[in-house]
Amino acid sequence: MLLKDRIFSLFVFVWFIIYSLAIIFPMIWLGFSGLKSNRDFFLNTWSLPKEWLWGNYKAAWDAGVGQFFLNSVLVTTISVLVVLLFGSMAAYGLSRFRFKGQSVLLIIILSGLMLAPQVSLIPLYKLLQALGLYNTYGALILPYVAFQLPFSIFLMRSYFLSIPGELEESAIIDGCNSWKVYWHIILPMGKPIIASCALLTGMNVWNEFMFALVFVEDSALRTIPVGLMNLRSQLGTNFGIQLAGLAISAFPMIILYIIFQKQFVRGISAGGVKG
Repeated sequence: MLLKDRIFSLFVFVWFIIYSLAIIFPMIWLGFSGLKSNRDFFLNTWSLPKEWLWGNYKAAWDAGVGQFFLNSVLVTTISVLVVLLFGSMAAYGLSRFRFKGQSVLLIIILSGLMLAPQVSLIPLYKLLQALGLYNTYGALILPYVAFQLPFSIFLMRSYFLSIPGELEESAIIDGCNSWKVYWHIILPMGKPIIASCALLTGMNVWNEFMFALVFVEDSALRTIPVGLMNLRSQLGTNFGIQLAGLAISAFPMIILYIIFQKQFVRGISAGGVKG
């Protein structure tokens, strides 16, 4: 290897190490800071806790983070499952069937990517009130599904186009109908892009704040982002418990990404280059 190539490789390696530390260190700091007392937090901000207060996490959970966490799990899980079900079915139909107006339908679906959620806030508020869904889980799930579907359909359709059509033809010859082809061939072979869409949808829904603040007013139905804001005013200056609550809210998405990172990268890289 030439000296110039070695220097470049070393530079890239060092750059990625620095970039990784810049991302990982705040997460580690958040986790350890949730174990500190107020005094320890201000006097030893960047060091390990002098006294490991594991009770901060239990106190944060009992203060309301537990209920907010479970609400977020419920809303996120239902939203992700609905997006994956309807998104994969729509993507399969748009990638495999040929019908009049197919391109127009695809454009209409993808046009949803151009609509900012902030623009639809007031119309959605009035619509949810008219439907009797305001201040319910449905007031969050329906908008989340609607705004996450276009991008998921786009990704899954691009990936499904890369699946060889010969596999479906063989299955049809063996007596499979379109539903069996979708269930037994498309979905198993599309696991990487489905995992990618699940992660992206899950992160967006888990961290969404605006709809959760406006469409739900009952504290028993609030999700993590809004709940943590209320927890801040409730706990006052107890920063250790506040940071413990933040850590609890951040860990699920971090863990899920670590578990499904290979499928995520495979799905995004394959789905992003097909058209």
